[in-house]
Amino acid sequence: MSDTAQPAAKLRVLLADDHRMILDMFSMFLASSASMQVSTANDLDEAVELVEENGAYDVVLLDLNMPGMNGVSGLRRMVRLNEGKPVGIITGNPTARMTDELLGSGAAGIVLKTTPVRSLANAIRFMHAGERYLPMELMRTGADQQRMAKKGELSDKEMKVLEYLAEGRPNKSIAVEMQLAEPTVKMHVTAICRKLGAQNRTQAVVLARDLGLV
Repeated sequence: MSDTAQPAAKLRVLLADDHRMILDMFSMFLASSASMQVSTANDLDEAVELVEENGAYDVVLLDLNMPGMNGVSGLRRMVRLNEGKPVGIITGNPTARMTDELLGSGAAGIVLKTTPVRSLANAIRFMHAGERYLPMELMRTGADQQRMAKKGELSDKEMKVLEYLAEGRPNKSIAVEMQLAEPTVKMHVTAICRKLGAQNRTQAVVLARDLGLV
């Protein structure tokens, strides 16, 4: 009596995007050529309803800018709802800061809207395997930013201010130490945050430490 090989179960994928053409193109390819079982939604609320009705999907992909997302809060909501299974983001060309924020909020990967449909199938399988997917373009952008910072994009005075920030010094104390006016110190802090892609002085120090600047 010979064993009959059972066909592999199709991956259950949920795609949510308010651009109908992108949604149709992606879902048609994945269902026909990649043999995936695809459900679609036009906004976050609809995606949430599908997960609540059908249970967790093997992979969920959410458009970052569709209705209901509210930035990373929509991502975090779906990550909690999908019971530990991967949730990725579909977006245009995110900044390095947004990429870090998405990954820090639990995204299993980031898929660019310019991604060829064949690569999309590979990205989904990659995330399903437990890996974090990032396209080469985003990895290059991050590396380029690190190189610019390490090459000394910060001026000597900005580097000195950054060192004091790393010590936890307030602007007034830094101004006294460097014999500068307090508004000048504030200007340097703003410039440091802009060049490092940080939202505030605390994040600037964290990024600077990651880059080996302090």
